[in-house]
Amino acid sequence: MNMQKTWFVTGASKGLGLSLVKQLLNKGYNVAATSRNAADLDKAVGNHDNFLPLTVNIKAEDSVSDAIAQTIARFGKIDVVVNNAGYGLTGSLEELSDEEARENFNVNVFGSLNVIRAVMPYLRAQQSGHIFNVSSIGGFTGNFPGFGIYCATKFAVQGLTESLSAEAKEFGIKATIVSPGYFRTNFLEPDSLSTPKNEIQAYKQVRAVQAAHQNDINGNQAGDPEKAALVMIAAAESANAPMHLFLGADAYALAEKKIADVQADMEAWRKLATATGFEVEV
Repeated sequence: MNMQKTWFVTGASKGLGLSLVKQLLNKGYNVAATSRNAADLDKAVGNHDNFLPLTVNIKAEDSVSDAIAQTIARFGKIDVVVNNAGYGLTGSLEELSDEEARENFNVNVFGSLNVIRAVMPYLRAQQSGHIFNVSSIGGFTGNFPGFGIYCATKFAVQGLTESLSAEAKEFGIKATIVSPGYFRTNFLEPDSLSTPKNEIQAYKQVRAVQAAHQNDINGNQAGDPEKAALVMIAAAESANAPMHLFLGADAYALAEKKIADVQADMEAWRKLATATGFEVEV
């Protein structure tokens, strides 16, 4: 048996997930990777002795649990989990249907929860492990007109990962939120970015942002996904792994602006907003 660490990566047939899988295999790690179609993984990655491609429906608990069990059977353990499966969704909050919004949550949030529930018993038993939940800079700042539901799913990922970190710490398990900015993947291609079925043309800013992402930003993103994958591997190997891992200069700039805006609001309202105890006269 290969004694190198074993990684379990979802959504691995394209984008950041594919870059990560290739980098891991090049470094000799054991890798189990999931996609809606394992044939896509075989085609994208090729044959490796330490590679296990898996067809998984991330929304189905049985499918996810079976994939975890197959990984344990093949490699004997799982050390690092990367919840990367997800897709983008544009559209204003008003124009997206309940079905469109819920489906984005089903994949981006509940899909990751399915993996976490399935893998935690193994990680607890071995008293070690590291779970990376891939969010987005849009999960830290929601100032993206037309991406409200997508941002909401990624904000949820941020919150549940912080709680996971607190819950899993006593078992020697780490959790990290990955918040990428714009990386040159196929995330903005039609098969990865959904648009509303019923657009409301009055939302001119939303339409402009949507068109910019589809036509101008797509293919011109500044981030290199291969370098992003290497940062994630470095974080997994670090004794002091971060809980919040922002990727890209743009992600850093947007995060710093959000932090500054929050601090400004807090200071502007501190006196009135903190004088709210029963013993304090306002």
